[in-house]
Amino acid sequence: MPNPFEAIFNTLKISFDTTNEPKSPLHVIEAGDCWKYLTLVEEFIRYEEIGLNTTTDDEVIEMLNDIVKICESQVKRLSTFLKQEGIPLPDVTSSKPNSDPNGVPLGVKLTDEEITNGIAFKLVICSQTCAKGQSDAIRNEVGILWIEFFLEWAVFGATLKTLMRKRGWLKVPPYYYPPGFQQN
Repeated sequence: MPNPFEAIFNTLKISFDTTNEPKSPLHVIEAGDCWKYLTLVEEFIRYEEIGLNTTTDDEVIEMLNDIVKICESQVKRLSTFLKQEGIPLPDVTSSKPNSDPNGVPLGVKLTDEEITNGIAFKLVICSQTCAKGQSDAIRNEVGILWIEFFLEWAVFGATLKTLMRKRGWLKVPPYYYPPGFQQN
């Protein structure tokens, strides 16, 4: 059975190895994963801006502000990395202007439940993309970047789930009862 501490030690050992081994360029899948993830997170920010423009709930606003900070931090780190590697950045949708949440018509306005469930869905997509990027990574600094992003989503996901459970917004699939199981 693999030892997780040994795997982390080996990764760090390779990262801090002082031999003058030349750094290999990103391979096409690493570059594509980074580019796609940057696009995904940039568009995620636009959704969060829409949520901030439509909600008046203080807890939802706080959650949205927290996730905007996470996304902006990831965008900054990944953009810097891609520029250093000579990879052009994707074209993304421009920022949404601030608006008065009370001025948005009710038929157009996202509910707080829709906002949080949309964030949860996007969080799952980002987490899956991080896992794929990490498994595709050959270069250690790319793999470490993916692990950092994934851990940020995992920590935020726990906070989001707490809010959604507290408000009754958590979507739960139907329970599975095996044939012959006695239900009370």
